[in-house]
Amino acid sequence: MPKITFIGAGSLVFTRNLTNDILLTPALEDSTIALMDVDAGRLEQSRQIVQAMVDRRGSRTRVMATLERKKAIEDSDYVVTTFQQGGLDAYRIDIEIPQRYGVEQCVGDTLGPGGVFRALRTIPVLLEICDEIDQYAPDALLLNYVNPMAANCWAIESGTGLPHVGLCHSVQGTSEMLARWINIPYSDLIFFCAGINHQAFFLEFRTKTEDLYPKIHAAVENPDIYGQEPVRIDLFKHFGYFVTESSGHASEYVPYFRKNARAVDTELVPKFTDKVNDWLEFGRTGGYYHHCLERVRRFKEEYESILQEDPSTERTHEYGSRIIEAVETNQAITINGNVANTELIDNLPSGCCVEVPCLVDSNGIQPVKVGPLPPQLAALNRTNINVQELTVEAALTGSKEAVYHAVMLDPLTAAVCTLPQIHEMVGEMLAAQAQWLPKLA
Repeated sequence: MPKITFIGAGSLVFTRNLTNDILLTPALEDSTIALMDVDAGRLEQSRQIVQAMVDRRGSRTRVMATLERKKAIEDSDYVVTTFQQGGLDAYRIDIEIPQRYGVEQCVGDTLGPGGVFRALRTIPVLLEICDEIDQYAPDALLLNYVNPMAANCWAIESGTGLPHVGLCHSVQGTSEMLARWINIPYSDLIFFCAGINHQAFFLEFRTKTEDLYPKIHAAVENPDIYGQEPVRIDLFKHFGYFVTESSGHASEYVPYFRKNARAVDTELVPKFTDKVNDWLEFGRTGGYYHHCLERVRRFKEEYESILQEDPSTERTHEYGSRIIEAVETNQAITINGNVANTELIDNLPSGCCVEVPCLVDSNGIQPVKVGPLPPQLAALNRTNINVQELTVEAALTGSKEAVYHAVMLDPLTAAVCTLPQIHEMVGEMLAAQAQWLPKLA
């Protein structure tokens, strides 16, 4: 039975959820779950939580934990990456330095200065992991959950060619949200979604007999619904299709919303706070960073009670366990995965990372040909792909010049900073993060 390895198992919430999904999959009951992290304390906590779930279920699943990455990877069938290189210390720099230059990032893990530097820290580690998979587990499939998804997967493809797929939950989460808004049973939905990670669009959203977009147009006129997702609804009204990522994220990938601190404080955040929802604080600058700090604090307080909890009896909507199940059993499923653009989306650059429907069975990940996106959507995607391309070039070649160019071309940064300001900001970030950027030193 398969060996499933988590690199970055100290991501406790995610490790717990995906492990529970695996334990709820009968075909995977005899699996080995290997946990690896660089933090011995968090690794031991993850081991205890996973072992407690296994014991409570009476499962035959075996659990191992190690600080040695090569040992964890050896003989693996699936390698799941969930690590955050530099941790919250680096993340704080990603937010605080750009904010001093007027770049107001609420998440900062995908695009913008924060996304660029997170990629620069992460890609070298991912490439090392790929090399180790080649050596110690040559038949393994890499399931990457690490952001920035598009830049990371692009670098994996260009730098190694290792079989992989990038996984996110924004397609599942958004489709579920839209179904709730229009009171349609989720099982009745048929949708077709494509673009790039965090900026894919529902090109079709329907049942067997009805186009559901008119109902969505009507629903977003409800002030309560608009208060939940003001950015995405504005983009929907102006670009014609609904985007996959939350308003907090989506506001960072375009030049229209986060012009300065005043715009965030007086325009964006009040819209978020019309209704109490999961994005209540994420619209603020550093909102997700502070959420992460709070999550760590709460976990320390609640750790003992978490150990005693009965695990959930329902699988999450994460694709990870379902992909492994499909490959192991040859029972085909369809997911939305992040893969190289090998003539999949005609009007996006060849080789960039796209998020498209994929068939999964014992043959692995098989992306679906999409054809051209509506031209306005492809154009919006390309503004983000420009940044990703230069970020990947910097990570693969060590070019500092490409780092500067990547941030210069970022839509949000360009909306609020001059070229000299961007140059100064990038230089400051390179100096502050030098310990995590040895190739750029």
